[in-house]
Amino acid sequence: MPELFDNHNRRIDYLRVSITDKCNLRCVYCMPEEGLEHLKKHEDILTYEEIKLFVYHAVKQGISKVRLTGGEPLIRKDILDFLKNLSNLPELYDMSLTTNGVLLADFAEDLQKVGLRRINISIDSFDPEKFKRITRVGDLNKVLIGLRRAFEVGFDPVKLNAVILKGINDDLKDFEGFAKLTFEYPVHVRFIEYMPFSKEMGLEMCVPCSEMLKKLNKFGSLEEADSPRGSGPARYMKFKGALGTIGFISPMSNHFCPECNRLRLTADGKLKTCLFSNDEIDVIGPMRDNHPKEAVEEVLKEALKMKPKDHSTAKRNHFVRTMSQIGG
Repeated sequence: MPELFDNHNRRIDYLRVSITDKCNLRCVYCMPEEGLEHLKKHEDILTYEEIKLFVYHAVKQGISKVRLTGGEPLIRKDILDFLKNLSNLPELYDMSLTTNGVLLADFAEDLQKVGLRRINISIDSFDPEKFKRITRVGDLNKVLIGLRRAFEVGFDPVKLNAVILKGINDDLKDFEGFAKLTFEYPVHVRFIEYMPFSKEMGLEMCVPCSEMLKKLNKFGSLEEADSPRGSGPARYMKFKGALGTIGFISPMSNHFCPECNRLRLTADGKLKTCLFSNDEIDVIGPMRDNHPKEAVEEVLKEALKMKPKDHSTAKRNHFVRTMSQIGG
């Protein structure tokens, strides 16, 4: 199978695909309270067939793992048919999905049936009031039902993503809830440092992973643990006797650029080589104007040349997209 390497000799084999910029939550770190002006489906957004063609040809070039994101991917119409078609692509080694969990209880069994095996669920607090404050409109109970359902139908691994915000969900009680969860389920909790994509909150809201670790150590001794299946940058630890693990993702305090293996395809057909860079490569135009195979090959070739060595070389003065528009 072919392999893709960028100009810094990193193997690029992981593609994150945002299938929609729409979301049923309004998380404070992801989008403004009033929401965003959404894309026009037929004109500005990649169709399912275009996404499938891009993934198909990207896999032929060396991409082996694909994660579907949003916005909230489960709100896009006909997603189950799309996932079934995508899972049948030859040589696609791994397909996964990130969801906020609001609709997961209704979708979990069908997601399994169409070939999805791994899932990430975003839950930033187990305190209903804090959860509502962070998501602005979210119902924690619905998400917890979805989390339980994910285990019931057999997703493995199940990863839980929690963005920690200073003064909001960073006290001992917040961390205690996550720690206890790893004793109840074989869940992989990943704490994520806040990245300043929101115009409403600056870098002062970031809690370094080193501070998170100090608080978690109050609930027991953490030891190094093996990473669960997947391609994420988290460093994992485990409480003695726990079923699950604790992971730390530190894009701000200790970035993982030397191991970066990913590209990101936005819902409006732009390929991003770095989450922190405003540089984008148009995909939707070339795919509609030319043969998809040649278009994808040329776009990937350009992306490998453009991918920056690390955050410091990424071209940006400020972020021009919110996290929901990028797809994380």
